[in-house]
Amino acid sequence: MHESLDALTLVLLALFGLAGGIGITAVGPGGVLPTIGMFLLTGLPPSTVAGTAIATHIATGTLGTAAFARSGQLKAGPTRHTVAVLAVTALVGTPIGVLLNTLVSGREFGELLACAVTVTAVLVWLRDHRERRAGAAVAPLSGEHIGTAPSVAVGLVVAVAAGLFGLGGPMLSVPLLVVCGLPVLTALAAAQAQSVVIAAIGTAGYALHGSVDWWLAAVVGVPELVGVLIGWRIAHAVPERRLKYALVGALLALAPYLALHA
Repeated sequence: MHESLDALTLVLLALFGLAGGIGITAVGPGGVLPTIGMFLLTGLPPSTVAGTAIATHIATGTLGTAAFARSGQLKAGPTRHTVAVLAVTALVGTPIGVLLNTLVSGREFGELLACAVTVTAVLVWLRDHRERRAGAAVAPLSGEHIGTAPSVAVGLVVAVAAGLFGLGGPMLSVPLLVVCGLPVLTALAAAQAQSVVIAAIGTAGYALHGSVDWWLAAVVGVPELVGVLIGWRIAHAVPERRLKYALVGALLALAPYLALHA
């Protein structure tokens, strides 16, 4: 398979990885870009696309978690509670997603992902619109904390979807956590920590089925790590509302692209 990929394709895959890394820590949904790149450019089946993509997120999630821990977003006790709940639900939901991947065709793979990103974009936009009309943000009851029940719901939905599509998790968890009331930076930090567990469990599941292409994972994953650091700096330099708009715009731009090329 590697011999059939020319230099231009390899460069494009690396650029998908770089852009994906930037998006992961800047706005959340960037982790879907490696999946899209491999889905469109390599001809690999959905299982190998997802398995290879999710393998790259072990390193990106670890680096993203370390970056946000350094900048203080993971120090608060309530935030750590949310992270712990998300991590535990990832242990349950990710294997379910990996199993579901074996049941979908290539077309269904793209169409389902397009639906997922559209729904999350609409939810974030509706929340921001409601906040502006009310004249104040709708905050969670305890600062940087959204409660156990919402955290469990978000964690399970994200873990299943991430296992199915080969995502690290931030693509869905960031907008959903923002909808639940977390600030964008806190949501980004929590999502990075959850993604480490999702990626580790998902990679193990796909590897057992021989569905991880480690060479392609390196081609995409190394520039993706560089992008994670760039995105982390962007997230701290851009106002929160602009991050929300960027998040919505990125999701809506990706959705039709996935559906049309499914």
